[in-house]
Amino acid sequence: QVQLVESGGGSVQAGGSLRLSCVVSGRIFGRYYMGWLRQAPGKEREGVASIESDGRLTYADSVKGRFTISKDNAKNTLYLQMTDLKPEDTAMYYCGAVCDYYSGGVCSRPQYWGQGTQVTVSS
Repeated sequence: QVQLVESGGGSVQAGGSLRLSCVVSGRIFGRYYMGWLRQAPGKEREGVASIESDGRLTYADSVKGRFTISKDNAKNTLYLQMTDLKPEDTAMYYCGAVCDYYSGGVCSRPQYWGQGTQVTVSS
């Protein structure tokens, strides 16, 4: 059974930083796409960052240069380091695994995802 549990969200001021974590259980870690998605109120879910089984990284244009995705295989944990946060980054952030559909090079429809962690950025 695949489970993904996110943590690390919170409220920060613009320009601040947060690091999100996602602990993954089930025999998929590192074998397939893993990544982060977000959904703001009234908007569709969008892919933010992806890491493939071959280590290839992809980011949405809106976060390039500010967000960094990484993973720790020993801990079965996926991370998203977010810096220079902006109010438009405010959203529920989800960890995803095994991708059904890519859009713009990042996964927008994973087969598995967690409950999400809220990120709120104030101006």
